[in-house]
Amino acid sequence: MDLVALEAPPTSTAPGSPSPLHVDTATQQRLGVRLAEVTSRPLRRELRSYGSVGIDESSVFNIGPKIEGWIHKLHINSVGQSVRAGQVVYELYAPELLQRQREYIELLWRRDKLLQSMSVLTGQNAQAAASLARERLLIRRNFQYADVGDDVLGEIEKGRRTVDVVPVRAARGGLVTQIGAREGSFVTPMTNLLSLADIATVWVDVALYVEQLEWIHEGDAVTVRSPYPDRPDIQGRISFIAPTLDGTAQTARARLVVKNDQAGLRPGQFVDVVIMTPPQEALAIPRSAVIRTGTGERVMLADTGGHFAPVPIKTGIEGDDFVEVLDGLQAGSWVAVNGQFLLDAAASMSDTAQRMQHSN
Repeated sequence: MDLVALEAPPTSTAPGSPSPLHVDTATQQRLGVRLAEVTSRPLRRELRSYGSVGIDESSVFNIGPKIEGWIHKLHINSVGQSVRAGQVVYELYAPELLQRQREYIELLWRRDKLLQSMSVLTGQNAQAAASLARERLLIRRNFQYADVGDDVLGEIEKGRRTVDVVPVRAARGGLVTQIGAREGSFVTPMTNLLSLADIATVWVDVALYVEQLEWIHEGDAVTVRSPYPDRPDIQGRISFIAPTLDGTAQTARARLVVKNDQAGLRPGQFVDVVIMTPPQEALAIPRSAVIRTGTGERVMLADTGGHFAPVPIKTGIEGDDFVEVLDGLQAGSWVAVNGQFLLDAAASMSDTAQRMQHSN
């Protein structure tokens, strides 16, 4: 590109102030100068941090015996094991359950004997049969409260024999987080035998730095970057922000609940998160207009008649394409968004030349 002589401005500037620069229209076109207006627009801040995947504690449930007895066999071996709904998790030997079974079998025999002796189900016979039926329903309900399944009750009713060791099934599926007893242990209703958690939803605890806290609010949208390249990112919202700081790292903890059905996140895993703050109105310019230096930030402010001057500014929120201007510009002003580095270099040389002339 040929060097083009730039005209000095007709007006003088105060000593120490940035020197304005005059560039005619043809030169602006050759330099590729483009302008953008300083306007008010909604901006939102994108904050990046990391989070750790944890178990959703609201999904944790406990499995324990409803009656005293001994663990004959435990089908769960270790923490982290997956349990399906309806799966047998342990087998219990309980003398009290055996006694209840004997009473139930006796009731069944009495009912059978009564029905066989009656030719017509009327009067006192009908009342006796109804009483036995009610008692049978009550006993069956009590068995169910003691985690005796319908399969075991069906076996008792069919064979009229007691089941010494009763298998207990999980009412819900989940991941084993705690085991409170082992085979051969004597257990009571106070014993927490197993703790399970449903990981279809998980918590992600996000670390927030002090300078980020003023931008974060409950309900803000969060994107969790999937650690697996073949799976999409996970969307969620902040549900809780801890009121205290970690004394060592000086970070606060924010929590979000995310669906984990297809994400495959594992408790204890670290993930990258991106938090989008709610939009707010701000005076803004395109990001490309900002010239960043070691001494601060500035823009090339355009004036009438092709005049440009470097103006220091103070920036705030930075979005994808725009930057908030806190100080240095007014709405309606115009700044260079392309070719501004050439203009800034020319202005610096012009300012240096003027200082040299003044010193002479």
